[in-house]
Amino acid sequence: MQHAVGSPLPPPHQPGHGPAVGWSPAAHRPGPGGSAPVPPPAAPGYPVQVPPPVAPHQASAPHQAPAPQQAPAGQQAPGPHPAAPVPPPETTGHVTLPPGGPVAVPSVPPAAASAPDPTTTTLAVLLIGPAGAGKTSVAKYWAGHRRVPTAHISLDDVREWVRSGFADPQTGWNEHSEAQYRLARRTCGFSARNFLANGISCILDDAVFPDRPVVGLGGWKRHVGPGLLPVVLLPGLDVVLERNAERSGNRRLTDEEVARIHGRMAGWYGSGLPIIDNSQLDVPETARVLDEVLARSMASPPNW
Repeated sequence: MQHAVGSPLPPPHQPGHGPAVGWSPAAHRPGPGGSAPVPPPAAPGYPVQVPPPVAPHQASAPHQAPAPQQAPAGQQAPGPHPAAPVPPPETTGHVTLPPGGPVAVPSVPPAAASAPDPTTTTLAVLLIGPAGAGKTSVAKYWAGHRRVPTAHISLDDVREWVRSGFADPQTGWNEHSEAQYRLARRTCGFSARNFLANGISCILDDAVFPDRPVVGLGGWKRHVGPGLLPVVLLPGLDVVLERNAERSGNRRLTDEEVARIHGRMAGWYGSGLPIIDNSQLDVPETARVLDEVLARSMASPPNW
């Protein structure tokens, strides 16, 4: 079910902002006229220049610039020492996510616009469908049989990361279950952006309702980006009821709830989004059709 998107995630903790490290107290070494402070040790790679000891009779004499050194005959006077090289800034390997919508609409070269290959392109796919449509099975299979690194992110799986205090909507929809749905959706969106920023495709599955586009498709577009490719998986009601009967635990819904969700999903017809009726297709065949649908969406992205 789709619900309003909450506030943005708080900014991550920035490493490296610990307390400042000061110099150790200055040491002293004996000299002819008493003691002179020894400067603290310099960073590796930087020369340390220690001032010469000052004689007692020269302590109050005005400072005079040293006379230029005369080079021996036949030799050139030495020039100034070159400045010490500045070390490169430290890198931590942290990947900075681009602001705003990080997933751009896939661009296909004109020569390949007629037949793009979705199996070798980094993609972000949103698989939509009612309970029992086979979203999770198809998404896992599709992600596991691609020729490029691909991750599967399931909203229900992320939502069930909460063990103690899990708010199950089947026992009654309330502010706690809605808050956990919002949190799971933001977590899925951040995970997708992180995978994509590292060159790994991802496919997300969620039961997005067409009559709530702002919190459904609109929410996913805000979380992942405008390049997200939505595809609807919508088999017949009898198939959905049969598949739902094979489920167990909180994934299994009542027949009345399944029929109500399926009826609302029918609103995707005429929406412009690609729809796959997998009533007579097994999981590998559905994944193959999904590749064909994605190839058309890459050549001509749907307007959503």
